[in-house]
Amino acid sequence: MLERGCVQVYTGNGKGKTTAALGLAFRAVGRGLRVCFFQFIKGSGTYGEHLLAEKLAPLMTIIRTGRPGWVNTKDITADRQAAQEALEQAKKIMASGEYDLMILDEINGATAFGLIDVEQVLELIRMRPEKVELVLTGRSAPQQVIEVADLVTEMRDIKHYYSAGVPARTGIEM
Repeated sequence: MLERGCVQVYTGNGKGKTTAALGLAFRAVGRGLRVCFFQFIKGSGTYGEHLLAEKLAPLMTIIRTGRPGWVNTKDITADRQAAQEALEQAKKIMASGEYDLMILDEINGATAFGLIDVEQVLELIRMRPEKVELVLTGRSAPQQVIEVADLVTEMRDIKHYYSAGVPARTGIEM
C-alpha cells in the first residue's frame, strides 16, 4: 500500500524506542497496512504488545526471538546463534511482500552485543523492498546504520523513575 518505504531508526538510552515503534504500528494498522513486529532478544515474558497483536490480527503479527532471560554476556554463543537464525527469518519475511511495515525491535541491541554484525544489518537494509517501511529499534545504533537511514530519532534519558526504585509496571513498561 505504501508508494515508498523509508528506513527509520529509534535509538538512545532513554525509554520509548519500542513504544514509538508500537505507536507507528498502531497507526499503520489503523490505515489497513500489514505490520510485522519482529523482536530480537525478547524470547520470554508477557508484554502488552503481544496481547494487542492478538486483537489486531491478521493486520499485526509479532514474532519473538531469542532465549528466555537476558543475553549471556560472558558467553554469547547461544544468543548469537539464536539471533543469526532470527535474522534469516526476518529477511525472508521482509522479502515475502506480505508486510507493509517491518519493525525489527532491539536489532540495534543485538548488534551492540555482537549477536549480529553491522554488515548484516546493512545488507538487510539494502534488500528492503521499495514499498516496505523498515524500523530498527534499540540502544547503540551503529553509525553506519544511522548514516543510511532516512530518519533517526534518539531517545535521551533525562530523568527516569527507575532511579527512584519504581519497577517495570504492567501496561506501561510491559
